[in-house]
This record gives sequence, structure tokens and C-alpha cells, in this order.
Amino acid sequence: MAAASNSILSFIHGSQSQPRRHSQFLPSPSLLFPGSRSLSLKLSRRSNSPLLCSLDASSSTDKEAPIETRFPAYPSVIDINKIMEILPHRFPFLLVDRIIEYNPGVSAVGIKNVTINDNFFPGHFPERPIMPGVLMVEAMAQVGGLVMLQPEVGGSRENFFFAGVDKVRFRKPVIAGDTLVMRMTLTKLQKRFGIAKMEGKAYVGSDLVCEGEFLMATGSD
Repeated sequence: MAAASNSILSFIHGSQSQPRRHSQFLPSPSLLFPGSRSLSLKLSRRSNSPLLCSLDASSSTDKEAPIETRFPAYPSVIDINKIMEILPHRFPFLLVDRIIEYNPGVSAVGIKNVTINDNFFPGHFPERPIMPGVLMVEAMAQVGGLVMLQPEVGGSRENFFFAGVDKVRFRKPVIAGDTLVMRMTLTKLQKRFGIAKMEGKAYVGSDLVCEGEFLMATGSD
């Protein structure tokens, strides 16, 4: 075993006895290993505490917030009720749960919560639930529809169709439990012909999982 530094190995474990206001510290025995310095074990008893192990007794995790409270919720710029007022899609093909950033006629960022209850998982695949790539592309196209249909004025009377896709790449699989975050940005608009070209990128966390170029067509009723 390599020579140990002056680090202290601290073990904190729960107490089965009555809660105490103050921590109760036990004597700190020293363990000697051949060719090494003494390694000090510092045991401390605290009531109702989890078992923790640290190489530095001075860095306590007690001050850290619980993991369930560390991450803020996504904002809701356009909620699911408003999305259903704008898009004609319904179950099982409405693949956008919320818009978290919106710049009318320019860009939007939407999320799709991928859950094991999604209807495509029993067949894709029973032993390894992966979101189909074509549905990721469809979900991104729906976010693109929200960019063009301008929901800030209560929706549009125009039809909006997915006309084409190019340079699509799937970088990583999306599985049950992931949150798919999709950004769609308008790159070219030809109002005369009702054609819009958009760039799409989808992420899970900081990982890019899908990207491509989208062609959309608009038309009046």
C-alpha cells in the first residue's frame, strides 16, 4: 500500500439510540501499515445520519442540499394546454410537453419527457427501450411548427407541414427517463412560396443526441 498522507478517513453512521443534540466522538485509533505513515480513523456518531465516507474530515457533505432540491425546474413559457391550442397533434403523436424558450418567428426550445409509458416502447425495444429516431425528428418538427405558428397571438389559421429533412445525425440513444430538449431555429423563410428552412438540435443534458436541417411548408386554409 502506498504511503498515506495526513488525510483522515471519516465514517459517519446512523445511530439507533435516542437523538442527541451534540455529536459524540469516539477515540481515534491509528492503523499502521508496513512502509507507510499511520492512517488515522476518525469515527463520529451522529443521530439519524447516513453512512458517509470521506478522505477529508474538513469537507462535510452535511451542508449540501439534498439532490432532489439541487436542480431547478424547467420554466414554462408555453404549457401543454396552449400547445394543444396551436398544434393539431394529439395522443399518441403529440411529442412536445412544454416550451421553455420562445422567440416568435425565430426560434423555440421545447422538451419531451421520455417515459416508459410512451406507446412506442413495447415494440422499440422490449428488452432495451430506446426512443425511435424518426420520432425524435417528428418531435423537433413540432417545435418548429410552434416557431412558425406564432402562438403569442393565439395561434395561426395557416397549415404547417413537415416537407423534408436533410443531414440528420443521431449521436446517442434516448432512453426512458431522459428529458429531450429540442432547439429549432429558423434559418431561411420564403414567404412567397410558403417555405421555411430550420436548423434543429436535440439534447439530453449537455449531450447532443440528434441534429438536422428541416424544410417546412405553410399554406392557408
